[in-house]
Amino acid sequence: MDVSKTKSSFYRRLYVAYLIDSGQASSVPALTDVTGMPRRTAQDTIAALADLDIVCEFEQEDGARNHAGRYRIREWGAIDRRWIEANLSQIKRVLDYP
Repeated sequence: MDVSKTKSSFYRRLYVAYLIDSGQASSVPALTDVTGMPRRTAQDTIAALADLDIVCEFEQEDGARNHAGRYRIREWGAIDRRWIEANLSQIKRVLDYP
């Protein structure tokens, strides 16, 4: 399947936001475990969520050191989370994720 970089980047952002919001992967290490993407790609993808008006914030664990905590989606902007859920298998297939 031939997919444009624009589409794969868009799907990657949707999938990462979904994984964070659903609690399946709310940290960079968890995202790399679930998707197999490199750490830097996971970090860059989280940072790029703002480009889609998805508000993602890091919550530091109380008393934790070394930036221990989790990400949380605060706002989805114009993105419909239900569409992502309904199309998860297609998104994962396009991205070649397990």
